[in-house]
Amino acid sequence: MNLSIFFFSAVLLVAADRTDPAVLRGQKAFVSACGFCHGNDATGNRAPDLIRSPLVNRDDHGELLGPMIKNGRPDKGMPGSPMTDAQIADINAFLKARLKESLGSASVPRDYPLEKLLTGNAKAGEAYFNGAGKCHSCHSPAGDLAGIGKKYSPVDLQSRFLYPRAVARTATVMLPSGKQVSGKLEFLDEFDVAVRDASGEYHSWPRDGLKVEVHNPLAAHEELIRQYTDADVHNIFAYLESLK
Repeated sequence: MNLSIFFFSAVLLVAADRTDPAVLRGQKAFVSACGFCHGNDATGNRAPDLIRSPLVNRDDHGELLGPMIKNGRPDKGMPGSPMTDAQIADINAFLKARLKESLGSASVPRDYPLEKLLTGNAKAGEAYFNGAGKCHSCHSPAGDLAGIGKKYSPVDLQSRFLYPRAVARTATVMLPSGKQVSGKLEFLDEFDVAVRDASGEYHSWPRDGLKVEVHNPLAAHEELIRQYTDADVHNIFAYLESLK
C-alpha cells in the first residue's frame, strides 16, 4: 500500500469502525483488490458506487458478494478474484461500515457530496417511476412527493426511498362467525393474532380457524429493493432530487 492510500485509509477509519479487526482487514483487502475501479472509499470510480448497490445492501454475510467477487462480471469488464470466504466476509464488513457511515451522515457536503450521488439520469428515473417500478400507483410528484428534493438532504433522500421509515401494518381478522375486526396489527405469529381497532380496543385470538389479511404499506418497497439494478437506484434518486 503506497503512502497516499495509507493516509486516506487512516482518515477513512476515523469515521468508520477502526476497532473492528474485520473492518480493518476488509478495508485493506478492498483498497488493494477493488479500490482502483470502485474507489478506495467504495463510492465509485471507473466502476459503480458500492455503497448504493442493491446487492451490497441486501447482503448479510457475503453470500451474494462472494459469487460476484469470485466469478466477476465479464460482461461489465470485471474480472473474477480467487478470494477466500474469510477475505470476502472481511470486505463485506468494510462495506457495511461504509454503508452505516453514509446513512448516518448529518449534512451534505461532507463525506458524501451531491455530485457523488447525482450520477443517474432523471428522465430514466421518471420513466421507471411511471413504468416498471409502478411507483406512481402510490406516490405523486404533485402530491406526497411535491418538493421532496428540497425537503431532505441528498443522503437522507436516497436512504428514505431505498429504506422507508417504518409504517404500521394493519390487518383484518375474519372470525368463524363471519364477523370481521380490523385495526393496527399488534401481534402475529403462527399461533396468535392481535389487533387494536379504531376505538383503541385491543383484540387477540388464537389463529386456529381464523382468516387473517395483513396490509403492509411498505410491501412494494420491500419487493423493489430485490429488483433494483444499480442504474435504477441512481436514476430514481436523480428524478426525486429534481422534484424541487
